[in-house]
Amino acid sequence: MIIGLTGTFGAGKGAIVDYLVKEKNFTHYTASGYLTDVIKERGMAVNRDSMIAVANELRATHSPSYLVEVLYNRAKENQGDAIIESLRAVAEVEKVQELGGVVVGVDAEPKLRYDRSVLRASAKDDVSYNKWEAQEKEESQSDDPTKQNIPGAMNCADYILYNNGTLEELHQKVDELLGELQNS
Repeated sequence: MIIGLTGTFGAGKGAIVDYLVKEKNFTHYTASGYLTDVIKERGMAVNRDSMIAVANELRATHSPSYLVEVLYNRAKENQGDAIIESLRAVAEVEKVQELGGVVVGVDAEPKLRYDRSVLRASAKDDVSYNKWEAQEKEESQSDDPTKQNIPGAMNCADYILYNNGTLEELHQKVDELLGELQNS
């Protein structure tokens, strides 16, 4: 089973990945991890602005679904259940679906998402609430298939999970979804 994961900033993508990896033996492939490697190779600062710029450049140079293609090929080589995180463009969602995977979106209330982002203390999230909102808006307003469009990616997802509750409630939602996928 291959699951592509999309979602808004701080909605719980990492919590879903952790659960699937630790409890369900999924292998994790991350666009952010791949982009971080490319950014470091280029000697750039690792932050959300660099990630957006490099991801958009790679999509424009290779294909709108380039990041997913790289990660999917890695997952295919290793076989087994895989989670590909974090799909941020419509073409990436469509590529996972075209290859037979399922795309899950995750969302939560904005203030809760910001608070979660601050708590994870990632370099890319070390910003004020206003900057965080501006970054999210920037990633939400493109019709260009080579650019990030989280709302578009979410709209194309096969399933949406809302994560406004506890971690245990999120795990229960993931379990219910896995049961549904295994029975379909």
